[in-house]
Amino acid sequence: MFSLIQLCILIASYHSVQNLLSFRLLSKNLKIKICRTIILPAVLYGCENWSLTLREERKLRVFENMVLRKIFGSRRDEVTGEWRRLHNEELNDMYSSPNILRVTKWIRMRWAGHVVSMGEERGVYRVLVGKQEGRRPLGRPRRRWVDNIRLDLQEVGCGYMDWIGLAQDRDRWRTLVSAVMNLRVP
Repeated sequence: MFSLIQLCILIASYHSVQNLLSFRLLSKNLKIKICRTIILPAVLYGCENWSLTLREERKLRVFENMVLRKIFGSRRDEVTGEWRRLHNEELNDMYSSPNILRVTKWIRMRWAGHVVSMGEERGVYRVLVGKQEGRRPLGRPRRRWVDNIRLDLQEVGCGYMDWIGLAQDRDRWRTLVSAVMNLRVP
């Protein structure tokens, strides 16, 4: 999923603002805006074409939680009086914006609607929706982009429907895309 160049950009974008995220004089809202405008666009560049595995989704969540822990800092335990790191549930409650997986799925579903509206004669449609010719390698098949679209639709409750037919009805597809954005992803 991540190429070496994307990984370098990810690390560079985080390290360039790492000191700002832990700076106590900046408000948490300003730190969240920095995260949304500098870090997230670098991380999510090209995510409409990603075919994420569960391991890669977990890595994205770990990265997001690391950034949020840097923003929100640690908490003092009321009972023992010791400082502790925030739990993931506490981070999700404090961070009101959609998490990185929901944003990725939302962008991928929007792109799927664009691909379907392009038509079958376009190269993008043939690459993303078409079938490969020839023999496949031994072992378990890799997760394809189309498989991720189907999994995203299953989360909304439309998994067994023809997603290409759904995407051609723009109003219905728009409501499905917004439903994917409003899901609560663990």
